[in-house]
Amino acid sequence: MAPTLSDVSQNSAPTRRLAADSAGIAEAARLLRSGALVAFPTETVYGLGGDARRGEAVAGIYAAKGRPSFNPLIAHVPDADAARRIVEWPDIAEALASAFWPGPLTLVLPLRPGHGIAGLTTAGLDTLAVRVPAHPAAQALLSAAGTPLAAPSANPSGRISPTTADHVLAGLDGRIAAVLDAGPTTVGLESTIVGLDGPTPTLLRPGGLAAEDIEAHLGQTLARPDGAAITAPGQLTSHYAPEGAVRLNADAAEATELYLGFGPGPCDLSLSPTGDLAEAAARLFDCLHQLDSRKRPIAVAPVPDTGLGRAINDRLSRAAAPRA
Repeated sequence: MAPTLSDVSQNSAPTRRLAADSAGIAEAARLLRSGALVAFPTETVYGLGGDARRGEAVAGIYAAKGRPSFNPLIAHVPDADAARRIVEWPDIAEALASAFWPGPLTLVLPLRPGHGIAGLTTAGLDTLAVRVPAHPAAQALLSAAGTPLAAPSANPSGRISPTTADHVLAGLDGRIAAVLDAGPTTVGLESTIVGLDGPTPTLLRPGGLAAEDIEAHLGQTLARPDGAAITAPGQLTSHYAPEGAVRLNADAAEATELYLGFGPGPCDLSLSPTGDLAEAAARLFDCLHQLDSRKRPIAVAPVPDTGLGRAINDRLSRAAAPRA
């Protein structure tokens, strides 16, 4: 019998580690259909999946993560056709989906009548963040589960995002039913989020797809949010945080600090010794996990604020923000 949400929330058993083969994917899909929670890999980070149509399952995601309920979730679907069934689909959505799906791009769109998505998934908003992941295990799981999966990053809320199954278990072991282990993720940063529910496409969160690439495809500049309202995941000021303090744009570490480098030069750990932003993005959260385990403050070298560097700096600034 599949574990119930109450069983999982009461820490009744360790979280199962499932191989990302046909048997593991079938078991993960069965657990999700039963209302249980399963972490699974995407090309960006590991997501904590639950049936986006079942309020109890989505409530379990918030409880397992300790996530505030005003922070909406992304619904993962297997393809654009599945997205069209639950959200309004203007021409600009078709243009972006055709160019960048499957991939690290999330679109925020108005919900369609009869969408069936649980209100907790959208945090009560009349819009939904939706994405088609590129990871083959995620694609197989979505097809097998047969339902949109609400899936924020599979870590305690506000902490460092997970890029391996071990990271997931370090934070959520005993709180969720299973993790589907397909090894390290490749992009390493959460998806870029673009809002399409207003007159101008808006960059709500920089991420694994550079904003410049989106702007080049659209032939226009993305607007930036002009208010403090939480309309998409990843907009909390303090987020992605290690336990210790983080100091940014540091040329060197102080006596008590560990140094996270970028480019050539001495450091405790480097995002990219050659200064490659794609490598730095893929390594960011794993490097933070490794340094955080040493229980010392972290100083971080400057990272260029262009291309993927903007998303890296966004995550670092939130990691360094004062804690609530």
